[in-house]
Amino acid sequence: MSTELVKAMQVLEEEKGISREVIKSALEDALELAYKRNYNQAQNVEVNFNKENGEIKVYSVREVVETNYDSMLEICLEDALKISPYYEIGDKIKFEVTPKDFGRIATQTAKHVIMQRIREAEREIIYEEYNQYQDEILTGIVERQDHRFLYVNLGRVEAVMPVSEQIPTEKYKMDDRIKVYVSKVDKTSKGAQVIVTRSQPEFLRRLFEQEVPEIYEGIVEIVNIAREAGDRSKVAVRSRDKNVDPVGTCIGPGGQRVQSIVRELNGENMDIIEWSEDPVEFIKNAMSPADVEQIIFDEANHSCIVVVPDHQLSLAIGKKGQNARLAARLTSYKIDIKSVSSYADYVAEQEAAEIEQIEVDAIQNEELEDLAVTDEVVNLDEETVAADFDVKSEDLYADVDYSLANDSDDFYHTGDVEDLRIEQEINEQEYTPEAVEDAIESVEIDREQDYDELVEEVEYEDFLEDEEV
Repeated sequence: MSTELVKAMQVLEEEKGISREVIKSALEDALELAYKRNYNQAQNVEVNFNKENGEIKVYSVREVVETNYDSMLEICLEDALKISPYYEIGDKIKFEVTPKDFGRIATQTAKHVIMQRIREAEREIIYEEYNQYQDEILTGIVERQDHRFLYVNLGRVEAVMPVSEQIPTEKYKMDDRIKVYVSKVDKTSKGAQVIVTRSQPEFLRRLFEQEVPEIYEGIVEIVNIAREAGDRSKVAVRSRDKNVDPVGTCIGPGGQRVQSIVRELNGENMDIIEWSEDPVEFIKNAMSPADVEQIIFDEANHSCIVVVPDHQLSLAIGKKGQNARLAARLTSYKIDIKSVSSYADYVAEQEAAEIEQIEVDAIQNEELEDLAVTDEVVNLDEETVAADFDVKSEDLYADVDYSLANDSDDFYHTGDVEDLRIEQEINEQEYTPEAVEDAIESVEIDREQDYDELVEEVEYEDFLEDEEV
């Protein structure tokens, strides 16, 4: 067993890249577990494996104490000093307890544990290896494809490319060599999972870095990319050196550099434009290949109207709005494209709408002024009626009080006066011109009726006195 383990360690180190130290640690843990299971020992034990000759030894570890209560875990100080005069309380002493048949038992019990630890170590190595390639381009071989993923062999790991990360216009065949962008590396229970893509803008950025040395060196910078994978892309670039043309550098002599990228992307159209700090100039460049006549900005909404010649309207918009869509993504502005003639109509409509709004506002202002004058008149009328009501009410009370003062049976009429005053208070609460007029008319009628009845009663009483006489 010992010789076979040493040879196996050498093979694993050469083929799998797993160091002997990792294998040695896994093996010692496995042998320690095997010893405890097969010999029913729960005490502290250590297993030492010599990676040079394959020799295995098992040690029982005991702690030096003043008084020994468990001989399997402890040793008294007196006995420890017999072994060495330098031992003190708390020291650890190892005693070899290697069984004679331990090699056979260890081989049977530890095999599964050893392989498991080796697989874990191998997965960790693969993860660390491919994690450093995240955000980089690798070349792989197409192995298979299903409804969820395209599986690409990258060497020591099989990467997956989801359908959403594939270029819609591409058809993949088995054993095709393709370039992929490593977007994510996950550590799972089954090992490293590498997710790759060909549709993201960053994949295009890395392709330019590979084909254009000036971009890789930082002389030319890719500021932004707007891409619809498999169909068309817009790339905004600028130069850090005033003597270097960024667009010409990316295109290359005779278009060689950009054509190499287009071939890798199976014919995807490429617009390379120069970035500018001036929004007007940048948007004009982004609308390529259409010419721009005028740009009107709405900074509040971060949008603009782009005016183009009538005969270039369809060119500016692009197939299914693609050119306008990519230009908006590249510049981060909401772009509304209009032809010269349609913009003139638009301006006329806006001016007409403004004039109409001004007229409406003027009419509303006049109505408000008229309403204010009416309110003043109504207020004056209410004050006049109220004053008149007070005067008539005072006259009415004076007449009634005078009549009652000359009548002996004034108790009978006191209730009428109270009703009259209550009615006056109610009418005062309902303080409108119409209510005041109604109240005055009602009080006058009641006053005349009460006065007539009082006169009749007095005359009738005088008549009775005359008859008796």
